[in-house]
Amino acid sequence: MCENSAVLVATEADDPTADMVITELNRRGTPVVRFDPADIGVDLTLSARFGGCAAPVTGELRTPSRAVDLTEVRSVYWRRPVWPAFDGLGEDDARFAAAQVRYGLGGTLHALSGPLWVNHPLRNAEADYKPAQLAVARRLGLAVPPTLVTNDPAEARCFAAAHDQVIYKTLRWTPYRRDGVPVTGWADPVTAAEIDERVRVVPHLFQAVVDKVADLRVLVVGRQVFAVRIESGILDWRRDYSALSYRAVELPGPVERALLAHLDHFGLVSGSFDLAVDREGCPWWLELNPNGQWGWLQEPTGLPMSAAFAELLTQGALS
Repeated sequence: MCENSAVLVATEADDPTADMVITELNRRGTPVVRFDPADIGVDLTLSARFGGCAAPVTGELRTPSRAVDLTEVRSVYWRRPVWPAFDGLGEDDARFAAAQVRYGLGGTLHALSGPLWVNHPLRNAEADYKPAQLAVARRLGLAVPPTLVTNDPAEARCFAAAHDQVIYKTLRWTPYRRDGVPVTGWADPVTAAEIDERVRVVPHLFQAVVDKVADLRVLVVGRQVFAVRIESGILDWRRDYSALSYRAVELPGPVERALLAHLDHFGLVSGSFDLAVDREGCPWWLELNPNGQWGWLQEPTGLPMSAAFAELLTQGALS
């Protein structure tokens, strides 16, 4: 790979976290091409050729300000891209057009064999199943709170009655509005008396509450591990960022190795883990976000998170 090979950054237009990484890449003199699949058309053009050429895939990806040779991509930072919805088309035409973009643009990028992906979207999707995350975490020796996934109300009531405190968590976040207002799925307490027949409609995730004194957000970039202790006193700290304080901490060696092994299991290069620390100092597994947010943690902790991403993307390989 030549020194002029580029880093592709796939993300939405407003992404301060991607901006932080791109700033670090620019400092290193690493060529960057930022694009969003939603811009396909005038602001994003793809030309890819297969067969009858030396390389398996040749061609070019162009934006109004940049162009990249598909044979000269050193890495792909798959941050927060948006796929086009084609709202101006009829329902069937929009569905058809959206599929052509996903399988044309997405398929071409997936066909590139040389770049390092952070992370490959197919690996992200595989790792996004919470039941799979829980099973892998337990196999790796991490402490996992008792958890039940069920659509049986009787099972759910029995589980809730067997533990001092139980929460309900969504198995997958999706955009949701109630009376036109966006709704976020928090980790919410639930009692046996509150569980009714509506549970039968879909599987629900119920989990025993960890008697915690703090939370941990752990970002892994390549083989670098950045652990941040979050003090809040809130069951779900995402409810009120103004109530949080942060400090960088070191993880116990076995926990750090288990988190790295968790990423390796799913073929991920990076990921954000959430853990809860109990009164004895034991970290308990909560979940993995394969493409989790971390940008707001860099300034208060002084941890070089964006620099770690930029270095990894510049190298184009795990060290």
